[in-house]
Amino acid sequence: MLFISMLGEVELAAAIGFAGTLVFFSVSASIGTSIAAGALVSRALGAQKRDEARVLTVNVMIFAFIISAILVTVMLWQLPVLLSMIGAKGRVAEVATQYLVILLPSAPLIAISMSAGAALRGVGDARRSMVATLIGGGVNAILDPILIFGLSMGVQGAAIASVFARLAVMVFSLYAVIYKHNLVAKPEFSVFKLYIPTIYKIALPAILTNTATPIGNAIVTSNIAQFGENYVAGYAVIGRIMPVCFALVFSLSGAVGPIIGQNFGAGYWDRINRTLRDAMLFTSLYCVLVSIVLWLGQDLLIGMFSLKGDSAEIVMIFCSFVAITFIFNGALFVANAAFNNLNRPTWSTALNMGKATIGTIPFVILGGQIAGAGGVLMGQAVGSIVFGILGYFLVIRQVKKMGHDHERKQQELEVLEPSVPMTPFCSSRTYMASEDALEETFSKETKPQ
Repeated sequence: MLFISMLGEVELAAAIGFAGTLVFFSVSASIGTSIAAGALVSRALGAQKRDEARVLTVNVMIFAFIISAILVTVMLWQLPVLLSMIGAKGRVAEVATQYLVILLPSAPLIAISMSAGAALRGVGDARRSMVATLIGGGVNAILDPILIFGLSMGVQGAAIASVFARLAVMVFSLYAVIYKHNLVAKPEFSVFKLYIPTIYKIALPAILTNTATPIGNAIVTSNIAQFGENYVAGYAVIGRIMPVCFALVFSLSGAVGPIIGQNFGAGYWDRINRTLRDAMLFTSLYCVLVSIVLWLGQDLLIGMFSLKGDSAEIVMIFCSFVAITFIFNGALFVANAAFNNLNRPTWSTALNMGKATIGTIPFVILGGQIAGAGGVLMGQAVGSIVFGILGYFLVIRQVKKMGHDHERKQQELEVLEPSVPMTPFCSSRTYMASEDALEETFSKETKPQ
């Protein structure tokens, strides 16, 4: 986005904004399948079932590839309709199409990469998962200026650079998960069919959960588009700087998921509660710090992306008022991760779908009517606050309930299968001695005369 903005054409920046909404949708589906990978692999490892974890890893990756390929095929087939639905028209739609027909077919590569990365986090190797992502960023940073400026390929060059970046991420992720951790079993079609219901049970709700966010963003984009392409260009910049500025909040769900999954598998409910509290505290402190930096550095940011007029205005609104509300997005991320790893994926789906619809549509429409494009952005933030509070409250309540149920079952099991002698008021040694005496007496009494 930074390099495209240097070309000085607002239509190109707007095109990347519209295209980014659809790319986000395809990537979010892959995030959903990676959540299934993280949840299933971490639970299997927590229960000391490494062979099962290996089988799950390879089959989730196959499942992720298939789902992504189907989704991308449908999106490419209906690309003009999808771009029109979110407000792209004329040259902006043409440029967005040029970008998407190159980048979207590489979506299955990133689907495999994300599932492999989730498996790495599930086994506790978050560092290599991070390195894979950094490699992708590095490839993009090197190839973007070469292709965009050096070869004068513009937006198409940006798309090609991203394809190579995705390929690099996949190669490193597979190397780490196969050769460093031996966490991939040999794929077999019969085994894949056997594990589909297990994967599907978590993956489908997780996919629906994560695709709800780009659906909400598409609604926001289409509402902003009615105020002009300059506002869309500014919103596109916000869409690019947000994952960078709030990177640790976005990654938090990937970090707490395996922790919650392993402790759920081991039955350590006190650790799950502590993880949720610490994650929320971390999110709050981090978002406050980032919001202060954005507020102080908004002029520098606007100048960096060569924004003017309406596009600069919407970025200023984000930096001044909206950024701080990301605390509540973080709360919802944590809640979703917890529900997915506590075998309650439909709760995450309900929360995210609710946020994308009743937590977005009425708020952005009302905000747009009151304060224009900036009001649309503010309306989206208000919906995030409502569902962030609701999600975190529900997950705390659910963990408390599940912990109590687990404790009650353990007590019932203790009554049925006591681990201490039933004879009261005696030590185990006295109990054993008395048992021996009884046996000797019984043998004497029953011995034939």
